[in-house]
Amino acid sequence: YPFLIQMLTDASEWSRAGRLWPADCSFCHKYNSFQMAFFPNRFASVRLTLATLLYSGKSPDGHHILSSARYLHKELPVRIAHRIKGFRSLPFIIGCNPTILQVHELYIRAYHMLSEFPQIKEQDMEARFCKLVQQLLDDHKDVVTMLAQGFRECRRHIQDETIIRSFLDTTLCSRLGIRMLATHHLALHEDNPDFVGIICRRLSPKKIIEKWVDFARRLCEHQYGNSPRVRINGHVAARFPFIPLPLDYILPELLKNAMRATMESHLDTPYNVPDVVVTIANNDIDFVIRISDRGGGIPHNILDKVMDYHFSTAEESAQDPRMSNLFNNITNSGNQSSPMHGFGFGLPTSRAYAEYLGGSLSVQSMQGIGTDVYLRLRHIDGKGESFRV
Repeated sequence: YPFLIQMLTDASEWSRAGRLWPADCSFCHKYNSFQMAFFPNRFASVRLTLATLLYSGKSPDGHHILSSARYLHKELPVRIAHRIKGFRSLPFIIGCNPTILQVHELYIRAYHMLSEFPQIKEQDMEARFCKLVQQLLDDHKDVVTMLAQGFRECRRHIQDETIIRSFLDTTLCSRLGIRMLATHHLALHEDNPDFVGIICRRLSPKKIIEKWVDFARRLCEHQYGNSPRVRINGHVAARFPFIPLPLDYILPELLKNAMRATMESHLDTPYNVPDVVVTIANNDIDFVIRISDRGGGIPHNILDKVMDYHFSTAEESAQDPRMSNLFNNITNSGNQSSPMHGFGFGLPTSRAYAEYLGGSLSVQSMQGIGTDVYLRLRHIDGKGESFRV
């Protein structure tokens, strides 16, 4: 990015003047010339309920796959154009960050590849479209890590945290929605009687919790030599239609936080630590997963910050020489390259995802005792209004 040198020279002046992207900047003119500058204002995104995806059914002739491909073909460029508009609305000095610019250009490239793809009329064209969708999913797999890195690099230039929080909430949730729709379409080609696309017909929250408990315990034991035992109680036999994908983002983060707090508060007795307790509550409208630890609670002075992007309580524990970088490897590991692990994105991203899915994520801390985290998510086909993706 050789043009960044001159842009960054003037960045602080533009920011002080309250301007975002200067109209006479050659870099901006490059992007302003694209038709997506007007696209978001002309077309609204069409968000579908998961109940619609679940009950749309499968046709023997594969017409449901063609219908899904045609919907994606129209919908994805609209959503991506809205995200490009979001990048262009960032403060100038933030948008100039090379890592953030790289993500910006990934979205522009994806927009052109999708909008230039011909109309889907038959199965052969749909097969080509699937290859394109898979390619874009692979190209964008590290986007959240890159955003986390970019915003951390230019954090000292951020004057209004609310602007960045709004941008990240919208961008990350839009990315989740796009990936769910894209992977759902690809999964429609698979013959799995337990799934409709990415929707599990009878998801067991207990089983998916157990999967991530094993994952988090292995990480914890690798660093500490031990890990808290996890007890699961409540409606352990509950089953209902839901998408595992967002739970695969949220649950490992919450469980690792609980285990880290437990181990850090018992450094003198690492082989005698209290259990982490996970409780499942299911009803006609939503379901709740509560994760309770006895890790001493979140200190009063940082409780309000745990939902902020780029803040991690792991930074506090680094002051303890016994901890050193023990947990850095845990928080930087995961089932995917995702900044939910190690960039201070974990809880705020989980909160944003939960709210996007019509639910919530809340933290109740009893300083000196421990912390309870409540993940509440709305059912796909419950009595309440279904959420849209």
